[in-house]
Amino acid sequence: AAPPPFSLPATMFLLVVAIAYFLHQMKPRDLGLAVGRSLPVLQKTALALGSAVLMARVFINSGVNGAGLPSMPLALAEGMSVVAGGTWPLFAAVVGMVGAFVAGSVTVSNMMFSLFQFGVAENIGAPPPLILALQTVGASAGNVICVSNIVAAAATVGLLGREGLLIRKLTPVVVYYLGLAGIIGLLSAAAL
Repeated sequence: AAPPPFSLPATMFLLVVAIAYFLHQMKPRDLGLAVGRSLPVLQKTALALGSAVLMARVFINSGVNGAGLPSMPLALAEGMSVVAGGTWPLFAAVVGMVGAFVAGSVTVSNMMFSLFQFGVAENIGAPPPLILALQTVGASAGNVICVSNIVAAAATVGLLGREGLLIRKLTPVVVYYLGLAGIIGLLSAAAL
């Protein structure tokens, strides 16, 4: 069965385009120019995001195999539970940050690492909602310094070619944010 049209992301984008077209009383030529300018940017983003989502799906669904092996996230969670133990809440946000930094997306980071984080939480006896929240907090921090967002921001404000400077300026903020999240997570896990 086909999904309902309003549950598809493209439907909302098309609806916004239609509303903007009428609201701003655009001419068909203006709409064509706007779409023409947007498509090259969307193609690059769609390719990167599509590739990241495919990689995440393979990672997540690796448990469906003929050998009866656990999925990659759960196998990694088992090992990390042994290594980090009860201190895991201190580091959980870092995994989210790395995922978003590499993938360029909080959503993809959460898709890739939520099962891993859930597995670690269960193995060490920490509340899964807390560890999953730390995953998202970390992914949000990683999104601040992910290359695709830095390039887009630099292009928007006329700082093309200075992306390295932006990342260097933002990294201490991200480290502070992750440290604070880790400490709060560790204290919260101990209290719950």
